[in-house]
Amino acid sequence: MTRLPVGLIRVAEAGRITPGMARITFEGAHLTGREPDRQVKLYFPKPGQDLPRLPDADGGFAGWYQAFTAIPEPERPWTRSYTVRAHDPGTSTVTVDFVLHGDSGEGPATRWARSARPGDTLGMFGPSDMFARTVPLSASLAEADWVLMAGDETTLPAIGTMIESLPDGVRVLAYVEVADAAEEQRFDTRGEVTLRWLHRDGIPAGHSDLLTNAVTEAEFPAGSVFAWLGGEAGTVRALRRYLVGDRKIDKTAIDFTGYWRAGLTQDDPPTGEDLADANELLAAARDAV
Repeated sequence: MTRLPVGLIRVAEAGRITPGMARITFEGAHLTGREPDRQVKLYFPKPGQDLPRLPDADGGFAGWYQAFTAIPEPERPWTRSYTVRAHDPGTSTVTVDFVLHGDSGEGPATRWARSARPGDTLGMFGPSDMFARTVPLSASLAEADWVLMAGDETTLPAIGTMIESLPDGVRVLAYVEVADAAEEQRFDTRGEVTLRWLHRDGIPAGHSDLLTNAVTEAEFPAGSVFAWLGGEAGTVRALRRYLVGDRKIDKTAIDFTGYWRAGLTQDDPPTGEDLADANELLAAARDAV
């Protein structure tokens, strides 16, 4: 019988890497996968629960998800998507960075991460090929002369893993919007990376034009480009339209993900634009097969 990559994970270490970013290392027997920009689903217990309530992992995904949605809403865990920052298969540990949202509202994941201690328990689905990119990052890099990366602090785990996994000599121009200088991070890399930090300095997340202005005003290197975009969904959408419409970059050379939506949470239903983005990503995945 198929066993899904889902189970409980326990906090091994918890701390801050910047004032607004918590880094938490988990232990879990089912953890696999080491590719950069690897996605997982985390399940947070509802009030009054020590552990998130999850269905049995045996069987297929459709049956598991049906059982999950059948859990009464007051008992069903909150679900949030995260990027794996690091994975050590030798110790069955995985590290996840949590943005501690302050100016954009504090949700269940931020509340949990602020007070996380060793022994605290969450549920995790993944890492799994269900959440993996259809075209590996290495293949996308091989077809481009240089790489554009653009995102806010929520993308730093993904950008960090990608920068650190670069082969020798790969050229990257990256723009990252963060709250202030204290939120900057450093990455070791073999690539030729130019990293531009954009500081909001008091402007609430989701209300800044810093990222879009920086990309639209940038002088791009010569040659073909692969673009990776992430962050607030509206900003990602605007950047993608600009790159396709004004810079004439082929849609197939742009990987984009709306990590969050200003004024909404992952518990809110998708908007029409969200559905359109999802359908386009599905179509691109089918074309890549």
